[in-house]
Amino acid sequence: MKNYVLTPGPVPVPEFVMLEMAKPIIHHRTSEFEEIFYKATLGLKKVFMTNEEVLILASSGTGAMDAAVSNTLSKGDSALVVNGGKFGERWAKICNAYGVNVIELKVEWGKAVKVKDIEKALDDNKEIKAILIQASETSTGVEHPIEEISKITKNRDDVLLVVDGITAVGAFPVEFDKWGIDILIGGSQKAFMLPPGLAFISLSQKAWNFYEKSDLPKFYLDLKQAYKNSLKKTSPWTPAVNLVMGLNAVLEYFDKLGLDNLFKRHTVMSEATIKGFESIGLENFAPGCSSTALSVIKSPEHINAGEIIKGLKNKYGMIVAGGQDQAKGKIFRITHMGYVDKGDMISVIAGVENILQELKYDFTPGLGVSTASNILDQL
Repeated sequence: MKNYVLTPGPVPVPEFVMLEMAKPIIHHRTSEFEEIFYKATLGLKKVFMTNEEVLILASSGTGAMDAAVSNTLSKGDSALVVNGGKFGERWAKICNAYGVNVIELKVEWGKAVKVKDIEKALDDNKEIKAILIQASETSTGVEHPIEEISKITKNRDDVLLVVDGITAVGAFPVEFDKWGIDILIGGSQKAFMLPPGLAFISLSQKAWNFYEKSDLPKFYLDLKQAYKNSLKKTSPWTPAVNLVMGLNAVLEYFDKLGLDNLFKRHTVMSEATIKGFESIGLENFAPGCSSTALSVIKSPEHINAGEIIKGLKNKYGMIVAGGQDQAKGKIFRITHMGYVDKGDMISVIAGVENILQELKYDFTPGLGVSTASNILDQL
């Protein structure tokens, strides 16, 4: 049986990218690879929408999250952590590991943070040095209002806006320069359609000023070393050579497709999937604030989401993600990132309909598929 990986990371990798990564290995300290590396940094600037350097790290996205904290903050500093899911929790864990004081702004899962609550937290805690937040919270499918939050921090020299864009960059616009974001992070195994193993990070001049005052330990993830080497078309440590080669293939594809068309693809697939499931009575977990990177769907009240997930895998080879912690058994998560298209969306909705019929759920068979199909005709 063919497997369909429809999880929000890792995601399906296109054949043309796999073929590029299958080319013979190149030594990383050669002019040939330097040009490949340099080309990748230029392409990343377009996707990050910045004139700043975008650094390429050989790590998962969490490595870049770690670096964002260790390179800009100091022991005893306070950071406002927006915690509305598992990856918001991760910000807090990273800060705790480095002795950074966490001021936690808890947000109900499936809801976006309110800008006024961030303003109040900053007013009540003048010692806050950074806001740590997700643009797209992968565990809940929520898109947080980064552009509005950036208006608070853009002209404040004493507070950084640090954004985990791992399931946002490449899926929808996150405008680093225009909005005034201070640190933005991406990851290879999401909208960049690559296997895991690369993280991307860009820093504003304000963030580099914070770097000069930071006293936290840093070595492998010392971003100033990465920056200096990036200007020389290389990295301080051995890079993931073939992943960078694959990255260039992806960036060339993005350039040919156009970012507006790339973002539209995610938007249409998201709308089709959500409305398709809503037409048969399955609710969107994040109404009003859904990230277009993935759809997070609530299972019918009397059916454990695990039964749907298991049925999709065993019967159709479709692998989707479940919920975590309090959402376990209540939701299933479907990617719109990576090498997926409207056929994949139709297939997974049809698969869920079939499983629901077997589980004696009362709905009109085929309605989800037809609803989604009509919307997907935009692509």
